[in-house]
Amino acid sequence: MLFAVLAAICAAVAVVGIIAAIAIYRQKRSNKHIHLNRDMNQFKTVVGTTPFDNPSVASNVRNGGVVVDDGTAKMKPSDGLRGRIAILGGFAAVVFAALGAKLWNMQIMSNEAYASQAEQNLYTTVTTPAARGIISDVNGLPLVKNKVCQTVLADSDVADDNDVTRKLAAILGLPVNIVKKRIKDTSAGAQSQRVVSSEARMRDVAYIAEHAESFPGVSIESRTMREYPYGALAAHVLGYTAQPTEEQLAQQAEGRTIESTDVVGQAGIEVYYDSVLAGDRGQRRVMVDASGNVLDVMDDIKSTQGCDITLTIDARVQYAADALLAQTIAPNGTIGQGRGVAGSIVVLDVRDGSIVAMSSYPTFDPSYFTGSIPTDIWELYQTDEAFAPLNNRAINGQYAAASTFKAFTSLAGLEEGFADFQSTWVCSGSWDGFGTGDVQRCHLHTGHGTLDLHGGIVNSCDVVFYEIAKAFFDHGPDGTGEISATALQEQIEKFGFGSKTGIDLMGESAGRVPTPEWKAEHWRNVPSEAQWRGGDYTNMIIGQGDVLVTPLQVAVAYGAVATGKLMKPHLLKEVHNAEGEVVVTVEPEVVSEPDVKPEYLEYVRDALHGMVRANSSIASMVDGFGIDAAGKSGTAENYGHNDNAWFVTYAPFDDPHYVVACVIEEGGGGSAVAAPLAVQILNAAIKAEAGTLDTTPAKLPGSTGKSVPLSYQSASARDD
Repeated sequence: MLFAVLAAICAAVAVVGIIAAIAIYRQKRSNKHIHLNRDMNQFKTVVGTTPFDNPSVASNVRNGGVVVDDGTAKMKPSDGLRGRIAILGGFAAVVFAALGAKLWNMQIMSNEAYASQAEQNLYTTVTTPAARGIISDVNGLPLVKNKVCQTVLADSDVADDNDVTRKLAAILGLPVNIVKKRIKDTSAGAQSQRVVSSEARMRDVAYIAEHAESFPGVSIESRTMREYPYGALAAHVLGYTAQPTEEQLAQQAEGRTIESTDVVGQAGIEVYYDSVLAGDRGQRRVMVDASGNVLDVMDDIKSTQGCDITLTIDARVQYAADALLAQTIAPNGTIGQGRGVAGSIVVLDVRDGSIVAMSSYPTFDPSYFTGSIPTDIWELYQTDEAFAPLNNRAINGQYAAASTFKAFTSLAGLEEGFADFQSTWVCSGSWDGFGTGDVQRCHLHTGHGTLDLHGGIVNSCDVVFYEIAKAFFDHGPDGTGEISATALQEQIEKFGFGSKTGIDLMGESAGRVPTPEWKAEHWRNVPSEAQWRGGDYTNMIIGQGDVLVTPLQVAVAYGAVATGKLMKPHLLKEVHNAEGEVVVTVEPEVVSEPDVKPEYLEYVRDALHGMVRANSSIASMVDGFGIDAAGKSGTAENYGHNDNAWFVTYAPFDDPHYVVACVIEEGGGGSAVAAPLAVQILNAAIKAEAGTLDTTPAKLPGSTGKSVPLSYQSASARDD
């Protein structure tokens, strides 16, 4: 409206300017023909006489006439004012016409529009945050809840009242400048009440309520905050919440409105299902004055809590896994005083792909992130000594698979015809099948003697697999050309390696199955290393070299060996709305059925069963729990560090229910270190299903961030 008025005035001024210019131009033209006869020499005078002695001239002068040199122009001085008055009249007419037209447009034509805008300026709507949904385990035990906190709020004009701000500061134990800064914060909206304290003590709240007359513009409101009753239990699965990042504010999901003062998911289930957990914000319609101060609340719509989520996680099994990892790696809270520096355990139900437990250590307490994480904790977690406690190693810890890979490379050899049920090989402890002088060794340096493929799997003999790898090379592009350079990789990828599993968590890694193309690109700046060689086959076939896998990938792949079906893993079981009704139920999803002959799968399963029976220590453990299990150990070389320990197992052997994959970074031998953990957790899962597990979840602490150097163990300690 102001812009329109200014535009009208400017137009009027422009018109006046044009008229004035025309008037000046006309006056200048008329002056060219008129001049006063001021040359006294032109008067015909003589001594003793004057021009006024001429009657005709004198009378003419007396009557106001002007003598013109050409004697033709006769004009009065007042005659020039008439044109100017006319110009001024025109100017006034134009100005009043413009203003009148604008007033008519505002009062008549745009009356409804301006009335609507005026009402909008008078009333405004502000929102109030909603409580997030509850996250529970498969048995309904709440793992993430909301706690009610007393929030002290203040109107915006309270910042200008020094008396009230000083009283608030004294009561809440805050500096006065902090109180004023929070009240002046407009991030929640100009008319929204400002949060002065989100977790005020009850005694402070009571004092403010009892002395309300001393705190005008200040109110108390009950709001909710995230609460993690079991501390670090399943921390990497649950994740944590915090205020939204700039990216989250800029890229909001459809149907999800995020404000800068909201609390949103930042990791784990909290972020993956953020739009489900987030409730509907409440709305307050308020009347404001010209300065934006709230005069009255017209209506108030309460917020609605978000949907509740039930996970597939069993808190009892999860607690057993979390506690066991912590006791193994950091028995006194300090990494380096136990075995290894980090690790992960994954428990998968092979029947439907549900995750029963997913543990990663070091870990953290999600409650640290409620509100804002303490600076000292954040800085501690960023140090090398803390070993990245925020990293979920189950889904993005990438490791060499070691001998756990042999279950899949055995199947590859069988499928391509480079091994069969009658094939045998001789292991002397070392191997140089390519005749290059680059000798590769079996983990048993004295050798295993003559073995078939079953014996190669049971004893984890590297030489048997070197021979199979050589067959792939000899029949590939550098040999007879019967198969492609990626025939081995293609067989391995049937079980999901090199691809994300699709679990409902952010940040999953895909791992790596190296190919000639990958190597050429990786070493493009070092041509001598970019060529694909026979040694790449022999390294890959035993799960070493450039192979990378995640614990979740290994668990899912062994589930496919056990059942013949590659399941999509998932953590969500169902979603309940605000009325408690089940609105979403996750159905099992079969990703694929690997194209492998059933007899080959049976052969490898039998060998995995034999591996457990042949290892006396492992057999003793499973027998002690009354479990008939299959499995495979692995000890991955970790150059410059201790070996990584692997063990993966599933049971019951004849009717698989659960598979457990365990890795301990720098843990040493797989059978000695990882196997005891995996077997204990497998037993916990079986007992939990049977209803005989007596474990009760308790609150677990997050990692302390402390560590001491781990003693180095010789590679000779490898047991597979």
